Amino acid sequence: MRVRRESGTKVRRTRRALSALRRSEAGGRRVQVRAQVRAVNARLESVGGRLPRFRGRLHDARTATVVGRLLGAAVAVCFVTGLISHYLQQPPGWAANVLPSRPVWGYRLTQGLHVATGIAAIPLLLAKLWTVYPRLFGWPPVKSVAHALERLSIAVLVASLLLEIFTGLLDTTQWYPWPFPFRQTHFALAWVAIGSVLLHIAVKAPVIAAHWRRGSAPADPDAPDRRSFVAAVLTAVGGVTLATVGQSFTPLKATDLLAPRRPGDGPQALPVNRTAAQAGITGTRLAGWRLRVAGPTPYELTYRQLTSLPQRSAVLPISCVEGWSQNAHWTGVPLRDLLDRAQAPHDARVRIVSLERGGNYAVTEMGASYARDPLTLLAVSLGGRPLDHDHGYPARVIAPNRPGVLQTKWVTRIEVLT
Repeated sequence: MRVRRESGTKVRRTRRALSALRRSEAGGRRVQVRAQVRAVNARLESVGGRLPRFRGRLHDARTATVVGRLLGAAVAVCFVTGLISHYLQQPPGWAANVLPSRPVWGYRLTQGLHVATGIAAIPLLLAKLWTVYPRLFGWPPVKSVAHALERLSIAVLVASLLLEIFTGLLDTTQWYPWPFPFRQTHFALAWVAIGSVLLHIAVKAPVIAAHWRRGSAPADPDAPDRRSFVAAVLTAVGGVTLATVGQSFTPLKATDLLAPRRPGDGPQALPVNRTAAQAGITGTRLAGWRLRVAGPTPYELTYRQLTSLPQRSAVLPISCVEGWSQNAHWTGVPLRDLLDRAQAPHDARVRIVSLERGGNYAVTEMGASYARDPLTLLAVSLGGRPLDHDHGYPARVIAPNRPGVLQTKWVTRIEVLT
């Protein structure tokens, strides 16, 4: 009996010793982990101490607010004019017949502003990022819910604006090295960008309000001058604008050094986006050309018959979505005369079909407000001469305040939609 008791006591002592040893080892591991965590934190604090601080006027909240106002204005104008362009190209059904055809230069102005402000946003966005970038590396990365929202808004804002500007800039050169459709993606990104801008403004509203007015930040005689920085940013904005805006504002075409299109370049002194060869228009396809008008009273016209009808001349701009535009002297038959001959209702929309093979705009539709405008022509001559093949020979549409992609070339059929 005594032997059994002594044996049980030894077992219990051994178990307690093993348990104590395990606790000691676990405690040692915890100490090691804590030491490693302290070392990592020390390194992070050391790195954070070497990051730039917001001690200068070029990195303070006042400078960020000033540059942000300029960037916000450019983004707002670009967004609104982009909406105008989108809905002129793809109007909702209820608006198709009421889109305004006046002023004749309306789309030239809005699309020119759209491209100009988009390009101007490049130096403004870079300046804004340079002003605030030290804060992007602050530690800890997230301090509160409001701080997390601020970080999220900045990440989405920067990513969407960079992609929006990049794709838009390549669109002006008609280069699309991506697999997704440009217009739909550009439109969707615009909503993401404007949403992130509004979220960022909401999160930073107290800071913006506190530094909106001049004199809200204390003077710092040792810091670089804020006015000089803003002046340099505005100079960069003015430089890129002057180097590109001449493609739509012809008085400045002499400074149009960076734009992909120059007014006056092209057949009949007018630029061309899509040539007849690119559209698959050949002499064989044009042989025996006839204009077919489908309506309550359908009819056909040969080229000779079309050009013998009463014609009208008008000076109208051709304004392309890529940003370039130019006035030209067009002559042709008013579209409403052709519709009246087919006894089309006055509120009818029309579908215009091109000889072009493929292409996103080989078939377009036109609301009654355009179709019945006296300046909307089925043009047969440009600058007093028959249309060049690249400009749509034998006949093309030209209408006021209408995107260039909808000014259908090589028209072969007009259908009345009731």
